[in-house]
Amino acid sequence: MESCCKLNVMPIFGYQKIIEQKIKEAADKGEFDNLPGQGEPLKQDDYFSIPEDLRLSYKILKNADCLPPELELKKEIRQMEDMLENIPDEKEKYRQIKRINYKIMKLNMMGHSSPLLEETQIYYKKMLDKLEKK
Repeated sequence: MESCCKLNVMPIFGYQKIIEQKIKEAADKGEFDNLPGQGEPLKQDDYFSIPEDLRLSYKILKNADCLPPELELKKEIRQMEDMLENIPDEKEKYRQIKRINYKIMKLNMMGHSSPLLEETQIYYKKMLDKLEKK
């Protein structure tokens, strides 16, 4: 039984050595020089709010410039929140807040993340108080 386990470990170690060799050769050729984002911290995006079993799929979609519905909705919410500051009319601001809250509710109902990571809705009164202070 012991020899069987050793056989399974050896090919993995062999592949690992080949992979490391290929990476070293590419680095020596300068293939990793001037890559986008070089020297910058990794952007976490919403990586940890995505269930572990969906992360790879979402990463592939992101690399293909196709966002999953949850992330597309989060992006829309952020854009709408940014636009709030430039709306002079209070009634229009209130309508925009209602739209944002609807999208937040829709996002939270998708249920792919922990309730602790859910978005919180914007409350009109708090928003007015904040805007008055500016």
